[in-house]
Amino acid sequence: MKRESFHSRLGFLLVSAGCAIGIGNVWKFPYVAGANGGGIFVLFYLLFLVMMGVPVLTMELAVGRASRKSAVLGYRALEPAGSLWHIHGWFCVAGCCLLMMYYTTVSGWMLGYFFKFAAGTFDGLEGTAIDGVFHAMLANPGEMTVWMAVTVLTGFLVCSFGLQKGLERITKGMMLGLLGLIVLLAAHSLLLPGAAEGVRFYLLPSLQRAREAGLGGVITAAMNQAFFTLSLGIAAMEIFGSYMSKEHTLTGEAVRICGLDTFVALMSGLIIFPACFSFGVQPDAGPDLIFLTLPKVFGGMAGGRLWGALFFLFMTFASFSTLIAVFENLLSSAIDNFGWSRKKAVAVHCVLILVASMPCVLGYNLWQDLRLIGGRDVLDSEDFLVSNLLLPLGSLVYLLFCVTKWGWGFDNYLTEANTGTGLKLPRCLKPYFQFTLPVLILVILLQGLL
Repeated sequence: MKRESFHSRLGFLLVSAGCAIGIGNVWKFPYVAGANGGGIFVLFYLLFLVMMGVPVLTMELAVGRASRKSAVLGYRALEPAGSLWHIHGWFCVAGCCLLMMYYTTVSGWMLGYFFKFAAGTFDGLEGTAIDGVFHAMLANPGEMTVWMAVTVLTGFLVCSFGLQKGLERITKGMMLGLLGLIVLLAAHSLLLPGAAEGVRFYLLPSLQRAREAGLGGVITAAMNQAFFTLSLGIAAMEIFGSYMSKEHTLTGEAVRICGLDTFVALMSGLIIFPACFSFGVQPDAGPDLIFLTLPKVFGGMAGGRLWGALFFLFMTFASFSTLIAVFENLLSSAIDNFGWSRKKAVAVHCVLILVASMPCVLGYNLWQDLRLIGGRDVLDSEDFLVSNLLLPLGSLVYLLFCVTKWGWGFDNYLTEANTGTGLKLPRCLKPYFQFTLPVLILVILLQGLL
């Protein structure tokens, strides 16, 4: 069977960026930036994105494009005879499943809040009453299940139409809508009274805030955010390499994907910080920012129902683009490894993800007393395994596979990465890739585990 491919370069870039752009860009990035010195954090973030994010992204794409296969068979096609690199491919499949076990629930929250704002649920509510809407949703397993199931069923429905007619066509529309919404929302926030103070807090470097956070802490936070923002290490990006053409170099495409991802992250801050400062709300609520703090901000502004609905529509697009990209990875792996038809792969995985997502849903109500890894609840335990273990460890495996003689080898990787027109990787980076980059990833891995 001939391998599917993207209809256009724009389709590849938007789908790949859609996979990278997720809840973390909007939920985590602005808060972490504000807590770590604002502009100084952003500078370090961009530095580490170039130093770590772009190189590892090119490696995942290179394995996919050179092999034209999903993770397990991709490793098999390129690994030296008798080696066992392909075992990591199964960990990638497991990582994608584990990610979807909680990401579907959070994506459902975004969709639920879009409909709540659109329906006027928050009209006239203030303070604790706004908080109560979120707590009531968490306490209701039926409502949580409905929103989760809608995202799962819709996601697999999109993927059932194939790469070009399903994933590429829908993601292009969503991403263009997302980019339009984010510009509109940011422009609105910047025009609010007192917005300038929020922009200064967010983007202007402050040595005092950097000292308060600790420069070491700022650097570490920037390194972590730059690394995790692209969801590297579980073959979420590798699969799109297997669908792309050889017309353009992987470095150039990786820079474009990172650029789109960073644009959304930075613009998210321009939505959140000016709005919070304009209404006298400190944006230091961490995870509570989206569902507790921002609804109060929208409730206090003219046309808040509309702006709140548009914001959560934007959030829904951001989360759903990641969701269907990872679904495609799971489907492609089953089609490649087991010879299934796309229809069978969709049916099996739809049931699997629906069932596997239920512990996260129940972890906030019927199983709320359940504590797993280090006293964490279900969602945080699942996220710990993916973010702190599988992503950094998987990225290290991809790195070693691409730059050592025991794997695919640096020369083969460099040839693939530089095939096509565009920005090319210089050979002089080989020592950095072989000795420095592994240490940086190890630092992130050990820090996450400790």
